[in-house]
Amino acid sequence: MIAHPDSIFTPSRLQRIFSSLFFAATTLLACLGSLIALPAAWGQALSPMPRPKEPLEKYDNPPAYIFRIETSPAMVSQYGSFTSYQVNVDAGGHNILGDAANEPSIAVGPTNPGRMAIGWRQFNSVTSNFRQAGYGYTTDGGTTWRFPGVLQNNAFRSDPVLNSDSAGNFFYLSLLETFYDDMWRSLNGGQSWTRLGPATGGDKEWFTIDKTNGIGHGFQYQAWSTDGNNYGGRQFSRSTNGGLTWMNPINIPNHPVWGTLDVDANGRLFIGGGDESSRFWCIRSSNAQNAGVTPTFDQVTGVNLGGSIVSDGSINPGGLAGQIFLAVDRSGTATNNNVYMLASVQPTGATNGMDVMFVRSTNGGLSFSAPHRINDDPINHNKWHWFGTLSVAPDGRIDVVWLDTRNAANNTNSQLFYSYSADGGVRWSANVVVSNSFNPFIGYPNQNPKIGDYITIVSDDTGGNVAYAATFNGEEDVYYVRVEPPLPQPTDFNNDGHPDYVLRKATTGQTAIWYLNNNVFISGAYGPTLPAGWGLRGVADFNRDTHPDYAVGNPVTDRTAIWYLLGPTYIGGAYGPTLPSGWELVATADFNGDGKPDYVLYKPTTRQTAIWYLNNNVFVGGAYGPTLPAGWELVATADFNGGGKPDYVLSNANTRQTAIWYMNNNVFVSGAYGPTLPAGWSLVGP
Repeated sequence: MIAHPDSIFTPSRLQRIFSSLFFAATTLLACLGSLIALPAAWGQALSPMPRPKEPLEKYDNPPAYIFRIETSPAMVSQYGSFTSYQVNVDAGGHNILGDAANEPSIAVGPTNPGRMAIGWRQFNSVTSNFRQAGYGYTTDGGTTWRFPGVLQNNAFRSDPVLNSDSAGNFFYLSLLETFYDDMWRSLNGGQSWTRLGPATGGDKEWFTIDKTNGIGHGFQYQAWSTDGNNYGGRQFSRSTNGGLTWMNPINIPNHPVWGTLDVDANGRLFIGGGDESSRFWCIRSSNAQNAGVTPTFDQVTGVNLGGSIVSDGSINPGGLAGQIFLAVDRSGTATNNNVYMLASVQPTGATNGMDVMFVRSTNGGLSFSAPHRINDDPINHNKWHWFGTLSVAPDGRIDVVWLDTRNAANNTNSQLFYSYSADGGVRWSANVVVSNSFNPFIGYPNQNPKIGDYITIVSDDTGGNVAYAATFNGEEDVYYVRVEPPLPQPTDFNNDGHPDYVLRKATTGQTAIWYLNNNVFISGAYGPTLPAGWGLRGVADFNRDTHPDYAVGNPVTDRTAIWYLLGPTYIGGAYGPTLPSGWELVATADFNGDGKPDYVLYKPTTRQTAIWYLNNNVFVGGAYGPTLPAGWELVATADFNGGGKPDYVLSNANTRQTAIWYMNNNVFVSGAYGPTLPAGWSLVGP
């Protein structure tokens, strides 16, 4: 039976036909122009090869008819201390059999981080590649998720991108079948969504929101691809009214694709992207924050990421193996306004595999460092480190996650990995496995075989919130997992998981580290020598780079300082707060549970204790602790009852009795006597 013409030439099909004709016409004109200009250009360097056509998010199958929805228990996947919770569950919290979900994007409430929302590509049945805009939300920090449905029933949608503004409103940018976008907003943490209206856009779009207090506060900026583009290649737009309306799109220099956007502390906009191969750029607009002007781009910087983006690679045959992520530090610390870019790339010269590569700019994107390889396994081009993504925490820590095949004999089964940097990307923590292994090749919807094109992470002061797709259930599902920097042993100087001795020679001020395995001496190394008049008061990781640092004090001047170490080596220092007269710095530990060590002070004349809460070397607040009984002194701190909170260690010099005071932050909870010391011995620390 021949279809009626009205059923063939639908508006969406006409739009695609006209777009194709327009593209063909402009391509022909460009080719004619090239032929005319050829004699003048003869002998010059050849232009880069044309970009490959990217896999577009196109309508194909109609929605599948589902007779009855079958369910099974939702998946909670535990790996060590990390727990991945399934997000795409029904109203009862059950897994939905026969569906698929991938390409997740996460938004986290800045005023209430326990409220989060994740959007994804929802396939109600793997028998059809018809996809919709799924979403789920949590109010308890990611332990429990609810999946109310999709933004719009039976509407083809793809490429979900979520974000939040500084007030805690969530936004969902969604790609339509027509290769236009629309914007949705949630005022209740992602529980329900309201369509704000059309939002220009195109295929593989990203957007960011200005969260600064500058003139661009609340502005939304969007960039998208040159393919699946309704604007003749123009690919940037701006909204100055919270996503309600958008400006007529404009061109971006070099037409970068597949990259994200961010805003620095001064309100300047940065766009990352590439040419679908080995060329990458960081592009800046300093006046996009000015609503009265059409944005211009005042800086274009070429970036070397050490390889090429992979499309249609064997690890994700129908899609990208990663996109280009740009993030800016707005911490107000020494790394403020650093610009970072990261991507999973196939190393230059390799024909297989990928590495996660990172670069940093400390001068506003004017220049970038050499590429740094984040995955720390031996180089093996049969291994895939794919879907790399990053986020910058409010305190400046950089979190990176990716999928990784290093532990798979077949080089394809993947696990989620994590690494972080606490010093602006100069040094990186050892890679940590976050998830169980899964097979990325199962559970495909009836589509080009892929598990999406990206995963995402949003960081806060103590960790990162990750949305990723995996097949733990034997099908493609979306998962949430919380990643945090591991708490190192306070005195583990060689990162072998065993605490070590710190020695000091009183006559010279020389320090030394004795590396131990339990109680057995393994080897030793000299540490830095303290200046005259200074004493070693505590050891803790103050800059959160996983390496213990010295806290030193001068009892004459009451000055304190932090000496930052890499193993036994001094790499830098900063003054800490000056103590009030009559007080002593006796220990360091994290009392308020923010992941940052604090000072413990003691005043011998009154036996009063106090906690000074620190952010690295900076005093941020204080509280009195308990007053000790007569004859007792505070010696050290440690978590003795496994409660996750440091306790006081006390000693009585007259009776040689020891005691533990169990603490909740600065509050005494209870106490217990410890062993009595032999005559002639004194307690130094746990």
